[in-house]
Amino acid sequence: MAEIKGNFYRARKTCQFCTERAKDVDYKDVRLLGRFLGERGRLAPGRVSGICAAHQRKLGKAIKRARYLALLPFVSQD
Repeated sequence: MAEIKGNFYRARKTCQFCTERAKDVDYKDVRLLGRFLGERGRLAPGRVSGICAAHQRKLGKAIKRARYLALLPFVSQD
């Protein structure tokens, strides 16, 4: 279903992990995880990133594991 915004229809975002049929989100793939982090180092919400709820939970766990192993920073350097 598309959202109506004025006279235009905004296409609904599809989950990147569902379209690739990924079973798990790998915590070692830092480049992929970094795409879902904001400029402050916080996880982007699902409505912004377009990730479904199930993969959003897996993504959150993967980011936490990567932070614990010092693959990702807890906060940004700014």
